[in-house]
Amino acid sequence: MKPCNQCGKCCINYSDGGLDATTEEIEWWEVHRPEIYRYVSNGKIWINPETDKQLSRCPWLQQNSTDGKYTCDIYYDRPDDCKHYPVTIAQMIEDDCEMIEIKDLSNSKDAQTRLDKLMIDSRPSVK
Repeated sequence: MKPCNQCGKCCINYSDGGLDATTEEIEWWEVHRPEIYRYVSNGKIWINPETDKQLSRCPWLQQNSTDGKYTCDIYYDRPDDCKHYPVTIAQMIEDDCEMIEIKDLSNSKDAQTRLDKLMIDSRPSVK
């Protein structure tokens, strides 16, 4: 498995309604990060505050014009859904994640073990 190259595919694939935030995250944003909370409506995230419509892309995803890499403007306060990604090798394959290597495809069980170790600080491991 390669290190993340900040291609942004995960953020782009899921930011149009494919992500959730917990009630606790939303309540924390309301108090501590109102600029994030502004994009929450009826428990849904990344809602346009002017139109109350789902945004097609996360408002916090930024692409560097120099190298094309993506960064998250709320990285440390992003939802757990973002922190926990990627969860499974199958999900990475489906999302065309650029961390996947050929060797990961030939033995998905070992690849999943490596992924769980890699993500240990970000999410609970998958059993």
